[in-house]
Amino acid sequence: MEIRDRVVVVTGGGGGIGGALCRRFAADGAKHVVVSDIDPRAAETVATEIGGTAVATDVTVESDVARLVRGTLEAHGRIDIYCSNESWDVHVMAHVYAARALLPGMLARGEGYLVGTISAAALLNHILAAPYAVTKAAGLSFFEWMAITYYDQGIRVSVVCPQGVRTAMLAQEGKRNFLTRGALDPQQVAEAVANGMHDERFLILPHAAVGEFFQRKASDYDRWLRGMRRLRGRILEEG
Repeated sequence: MEIRDRVVVVTGGGGGIGGALCRRFAADGAKHVVVSDIDPRAAETVATEIGGTAVATDVTVESDVARLVRGTLEAHGRIDIYCSNESWDVHVMAHVYAARALLPGMLARGEGYLVGTISAAALLNHILAAPYAVTKAAGLSFFEWMAITYYDQGIRVSVVCPQGVRTAMLAQEGKRNFLTRGALDPQQVAEAVANGMHDERFLILPHAAVGEFFQRKASDYDRWLRGMRRLRGRILEEG
């Protein structure tokens, strides 16, 4: 799908990957970008920069997500692209709430694009954070289900699965060098997303190595598990 002349909504758009996506979509000629974030000041800063609209939204509250979708439809008549881009502690249900609000209108028009910012942890686990790994995997599975179910009705679906990205979340990781090594800037992730959407690829991997690791996992699961156990041991030893 081409970005030009599309109405785009980005949640978590006040910074990090979400902010980079907003800027990229605006640069690519989107008709309008709605910058949604739980932090109204952050959303307003990005929206002012790109000529978009800021909407304060708590995506953990379904009525807030419904209000975001309803308000955008009232103002612009449609939502072509919705990027469900959430912080580390907000996972599965934010995507579900978005789908509930968006799909009826998209299906009626026979067109729409749903993009979920997930994580490489959905494919490769996270050896130090069980809740993160499990909920990211659940999010990936939900987007897979939508891609299977609604493709023939004109709905396109992509998931973005990066490893480390230089955001506030990564800064909190401190000494966990397995995440910071090879980390990308949010702008690099946004570029990968734009390219992936152009090709309508389901799985967008800003870090090419993730695809290689995923193939190794699929080809020999037990060997992959042994390797992950060794990696976990090294990380714990390093402190």
